[in-house]
Amino acid sequence: MSQAEVWSVGRLLQWTADYLKSHGADSPRLDAEVLLAHALDCRRIELYTSFERVPDEAVRTAFRALVRRRASGEPVAYLVGHREFYSLDFQVSPDVLIPRPETELLVMTLLDLAKQTPGKPLSVCDVGCGSGILAVCAAKFLDCRVTAIDISPAALEVARANAEAHDVAAKIDFHCGDLLAALPAATVFDFILSNPPYVSTAEFQTLSPTVRDFEPRTALVAGPQGTEVIARLIPQAADRLASGGHLLMEISPMLQEAVGTLLGSEPRLEAGPTIKDLARHPRVVQARKKG
Repeated sequence: MSQAEVWSVGRLLQWTADYLKSHGADSPRLDAEVLLAHALDCRRIELYTSFERVPDEAVRTAFRALVRRRASGEPVAYLVGHREFYSLDFQVSPDVLIPRPETELLVMTLLDLAKQTPGKPLSVCDVGCGSGILAVCAAKFLDCRVTAIDISPAALEVARANAEAHDVAAKIDFHCGDLLAALPAATVFDFILSNPPYVSTAEFQTLSPTVRDFEPRTALVAGPQGTEVIARLIPQAADRLASGGHLLMEISPMLQEAVGTLLGSEPRLEAGPTIKDLARHPRVVQARKKG
C-alpha cells in the first residue's frame, strides 16, 4: 500500500480483496471487510456508509498487520477473536476449533427432539465442547442443565468465557477430562451431543493449510481411521443416557457407513436417520437409548 495515495475505506477494501485473492483466500472480500471492521472497531455493515472515510495511520498499520497474517493462512476468526454461530457471537482462540455452519445442525436436531419431551427440565451433555457453542446454545434455548466436557483446560476457559458472555454460566457445569470418563458413574443425561475429532491421520495432511496449520490438531484428528474417538464415545454414551435418551454426533460424510456399523454393534442403542447438511452430505448421526 503506497503511502503517497489516499487510502479510503473503499480503496483499502478493494486492494485488500485483490491481494488476498492472489494469496488463495476463499472469500477475499469478506475477509477484507471483517478485518477492516475489526481494525476500525465498528460493525462490518458500517463500512458500506464509510467508503470515503480515510482511516488514520494507526488503524492502517493495524489493518496491514492483520492482512499480512491472513495472507499467510491464519484464519480470520482467530485474527479478530470471534465467530458467529447460530446467530450468536462466540469468542474463539487457537485453542478451539472455529465454529462451522454445519454444526448448527446439531443444535437444530437437539431443539427439534427436545420439543417431544415437554414439561420437564432436560439434562444435556456436550462432549468435547471446545468453545462451548453447543453447550451455550442448549442452555440458552432450552429449559435444561448442561454438562460441558473437554480434554483441554485452555478450551474450557474459552467455553466458560462464552457461557458468561451469553448469561448462561449458571446453567452449565464444566469438566476437564477424556470423553465421559471424568463424570460420576451414576450421572445420566437426556441428550449427549458431540462434535468429536473425526479426521483420519492421512486426511489431515490434505486439509487446507488454514485449517491444518492453525486449528488444534487434537480437536480434529481421531487416528488412522477417523472413527477412533467415536468408537470410544458410543459405548460410554450408552452407559450415561437415560432410557429413551438421545446421542447426537457430527461426523464426516466419508464415515457414515463406518459409524453406522459402530452404532449397530452397540445393543443398547437404536440408530435413527442421519441428518444431511445443506450440501446434502450426511452430517449428524442420531441414536436412541433403548428401554
